Amino acid sequence: MTLKKIAYEPYSDPDEFIREVTDRIWVQRDIEHIYDNYEADSIVHGPGGTAVGVEQVVQGTTMRIAAVPDHIGLAEDVVWEERGDDAFLSSHLVLGIDHVASPEGQRIVRSRTIANCLYREGRMVEEWVVRDSLAQCLQLGTDPAEAAARLPYVGYSGSLTGPAPENPLVEGDSGPRENNHPEACQMVVDMIHHVWSRRNLAKMDEYFDRDVILNTVGDKTVVRPKAYQENLLELVSAFPDCTVEVRDIQTNEETRYGGLRVAVSWKLSGHYTGAQLFGPLTGEKVDILGASQFQIHEGRIVREVRIFDWVGVLAQINAGRGEEEFRFDNLY
Repeated sequence: MTLKKIAYEPYSDPDEFIREVTDRIWVQRDIEHIYDNYEADSIVHGPGGTAVGVEQVVQGTTMRIAAVPDHIGLAEDVVWEERGDDAFLSSHLVLGIDHVASPEGQRIVRSRTIANCLYREGRMVEEWVVRDSLAQCLQLGTDPAEAAARLPYVGYSGSLTGPAPENPLVEGDSGPRENNHPEACQMVVDMIHHVWSRRNLAKMDEYFDRDVILNTVGDKTVVRPKAYQENLLELVSAFPDCTVEVRDIQTNEETRYGGLRVAVSWKLSGHYTGAQLFGPLTGEKVDILGASQFQIHEGRIVREVRIFDWVGVLAQINAGRGEEEFRFDNLY
């Protein structure tokens, strides 16, 4: 399918569109450009739930830029794919470097964000954004629980509340897609089902290179399958009945970013009944919005960047917390 220029004008392609628009807003501080870039009724799914309307984006961006005026956001990757001939879905991996004043002096804070954005005729209609808030807390010496107490949680609505797409290779939350790089996409979808959802860690050799690298929340990097397993188990142990849905998928192959990449928007759903990663247990259902970018080489995953908002999860759990202590009744 040939993507019409109206989808990314005045830039040369969606890659340049995403990089330059982001820089214009966040580095050049042209916050007004958001009104041209987002639809008036745009939908944004983020750590506090689903927000509707461009004014929420304008106000939130204003406050973030004011808090970190020396922010640098570097495009580590842009995985984009057509959605019809006038639209595209992009997965923008941003490495953020912030110079933040503190009582001990200026600190450099490093964290990643993944913004999955659906643009139609050059305007944002829906966005799924996740930030590594844990990295920011750890590097600033902020208690994540205190940060969560300041974050309102209103819950998700719209596309994220419906059933998972039956076959995300054919159609995801962003709409129908051409099945680009079907073998790589199917491999990633199968891996998420068997390894993440079903916890068949013995199958990792089918999907991962021996020297796999995982960059994840807390600005943490682990290498090789054993450490990958341990990092995954740490998260799912808090929600031992959880499953992971693939909500959307896109892929492209670009030398600039290291070849073939597969980007996935996912949702982990489970009850907070296991390990107390996020404070006292509640027994309540939790939905974690996450995004991953997988780099593929010779049919195997060699690198994953996996981001979800730790502080947002805490805020969600706190919003459902009752006064009585929850006691888990698993007897195994």
